[in-house]
Amino acid sequence: MYSLNAPVPGQVRRLASDLHPQLVDFAQYPSDHTLLAKRLDASTPSDRHRVQRRVRDALSGLPPFAVRIDDVDHFANPTSGTGPVVYLTVDSPGLRDVHDRLVDELGSIDGLGGDDYVPHITLARDGPQAAAERAATIDVDPIEWTVERLEFYDAHLEEPAGEIRLPA
Repeated sequence: MYSLNAPVPGQVRRLASDLHPQLVDFAQYPSDHTLLAKRLDASTPSDRHRVQRRVRDALSGLPPFAVRIDDVDHFANPTSGTGPVVYLTVDSPGLRDVHDRLVDELGSIDGLGGDDYVPHITLARDGPQAAAERAATIDVDPIEWTVERLEFYDAHLEEPAGEIRLPA
């Protein structure tokens, strides 16, 4: 998978770690918590370079933007992978702007994104539906931060495959 992500602060990672004991009924947990801005269709190195140039052009002039997490929710039937998926909700008009600009420029991939895009940070997946519904009742204190860079992520690499500093 190749994507453009917004890094999440340590405070969000700590929250995810603190919530883990309440999510033990799930089979899968992300190894790193990320905030997906847009999945990108780029399977070869030349594709990735071409897509990075197009993304940079599409985001030209984009200022830093605010992100807020304030709730836990779940997808009973996610668009990809096993479900249900428990996640932190994300409120960010700036992130939606990034996503919309990139859909306009690059399109969406197999129903992933576009009008169906729900910004979120995955906490766990593949567990009983009742456990997902219980998790969605967990109260969390809001966390807010400003995104000042976006990272290209390649699932085959340990480090980001590139970044865009904001303002772009």
